[in-house]
Amino acid sequence: MNTALNIANRYELKELELNALLEITQAINENLPENSLYKIYNFTLRANLKLGKLMLVVQDKKEWELKLSFGTDKDYTKIDESAYQLVDKRKILFPADLIDSPFDEFEVAIPVFHKNELLAVVFLGGVANSEERELIENHLNFIQALTNIIMVAIENKKMARERLEQEVYAKEMEIAKKVQQLLFPKSLPESSNFSIDAHYSPHHTVGGDYYDWLSIDEHRKIICIADVSGKGVPAALLMSNFQASLRTLLRKTSDLEEVIHDLNHQVFESANGENFITFFIALIDLKEKKLTYVNAGHNPPFLMSSNGRIEKLETGTLVLGALREIPFLEIGTTDIDKTQTLLLYTDGLTEAFNEKEEEFGPERVMDILNKNITAKPSLILSSILNEIDAFIGKRALSDDITLLACQYHV
Repeated sequence: MNTALNIANRYELKELELNALLEITQAINENLPENSLYKIYNFTLRANLKLGKLMLVVQDKKEWELKLSFGTDKDYTKIDESAYQLVDKRKILFPADLIDSPFDEFEVAIPVFHKNELLAVVFLGGVANSEERELIENHLNFIQALTNIIMVAIENKKMARERLEQEVYAKEMEIAKKVQQLLFPKSLPESSNFSIDAHYSPHHTVGGDYYDWLSIDEHRKIICIADVSGKGVPAALLMSNFQASLRTLLRKTSDLEEVIHDLNHQVFESANGENFITFFIALIDLKEKKLTYVNAGHNPPFLMSSNGRIEKLETGTLVLGALREIPFLEIGTTDIDKTQTLLLYTDGLTEAFNEKEEEFGPERVMDILNKNITAKPSLILSSILNEIDAFIGKRALSDDITLLACQYHV
């Protein structure tokens, strides 16, 4: 009688195994979310195998996370992850193997691997009697297979999600790169009394560097450079809006005080105070022989005069967009004496590091300029780029580098 009952129970379990596998496979084919798969798995084991204790822990990026827990005495969310090394073996563990471990309340621990990587461990315990314990032990291969199917399906979902995120990120970078390229002027002036050369070295990600120039009239020219906080599409879009606002303002006025206040308002409203822009703008008036500028928290440009003098242009205000209203603003002015060259740059230049963790710094830029006081803009930029390449060696850039050299004379 017992033999016949035992055979019937075994047959019933095999039928339950088959039905469970079919249900899980159907759920995976229907692309149900991870939580639904875990619920089906939980119900299958608890309802069909009469377990008193069940726990499933999953390893994600080298960290363990408790996904299912039922009937346990301890709080396993607080167990140190090193404890799970006790079950990091390619075999089913029984009570004798778990003595003096944090998991000794369980009777079985089943590791689940995929391509030599431990994905999860399922702990079982609390079976009602010895006959059922024997049936559970005969059922371990099925439990291992079922867990493996679930975990591999969830792992595939994660990989698909990561691939999609990478594709979206790559697309965003492509869009941001195109937006940024559209911001740069299509041509640069090169005349007898006013010429510009510029260079942009992108980092791995697309940043928010921007430079521009504009001719107000025959004698007055605007040059500027900016760097927005943040990366990618948001930074590119904010800078695109910034450029549009700047060009609109300059068509109405060349008053730098008015321009700066309006730009600050536009940036603050666009970014809700969450991003800011460092900005330098200069108005070169060749007729009045006057350079007027505002430095809004940007790296101070270098002004070189043909007499050998080099000065930093630091006068101005805070970064744009950090505050609703600018608390102070000072307009910088300097006379134009014969030939002058203005070097604008972003912090990617001075904050570049070499393999010894040394910073390039503004002093090295100053040394290069001292050797090129009367050089053309193109030669100045090539000298800087050669020096920075030699300095960083094999180390990659940590940020974008944008350079603009403007030479003019009266």
